[in-house]
Amino acid sequence: MNNEFERVRPQMRPSDNKAEESPRDRAARKAAELRAHRNGDLDDGTDEFFVEPGIIPDGWTYEWKTKTVLGAEDPAHQVKLARDGWEPVPSSRHPEMMPAGYSGNEITRKGMVLMERPSEITDEIRQMELRRARLQVRAKEEQLSAAPAGQFERSNKGNDMAKIKKGYEAMPIPEA
Repeated sequence: MNNEFERVRPQMRPSDNKAEESPRDRAARKAAELRAHRNGDLDDGTDEFFVEPGIIPDGWTYEWKTKTVLGAEDPAHQVKLARDGWEPVPSSRHPEMMPAGYSGNEITRKGMVLMERPSEITDEIRQMELRRARLQVRAKEEQLSAAPAGQFERSNKGNDMAKIKKGYEAMPIPEA
């Protein structure tokens, strides 16, 4: 009876190669597509914000900046970014960084937007930040060594009581 029913019943799906494909073959084809897209990378610990340095145009710096927090934008933060010289990287420049068919103008991930600024401005600002950090350390060292007037001096026979040791050493890098 099943054979008679199948002969009378019209075909529900259009006849194309994918419809004739067995579920196992379709799964194998899809798995191959996914592997090709992932380039064989199965590590969940990969940095999803990594930007290949070779795609950054010469003379420019790329950085991820906050676009939204819990779905809400902070206009004051966006104004500060613009004042500091940051502009969104156009998605048309790196379409491989966004899903197929993406129609937005910016490259975004998890509330972050990829932004660019001239390298020379980035270098100048980093130098200013380094000077500011060194001044803060120097001010704290002076506070540790100094005593307000009328208080017990912080010295022992001409030597400071507060000993500050500075050292620089390489940070260990975990092996992958």
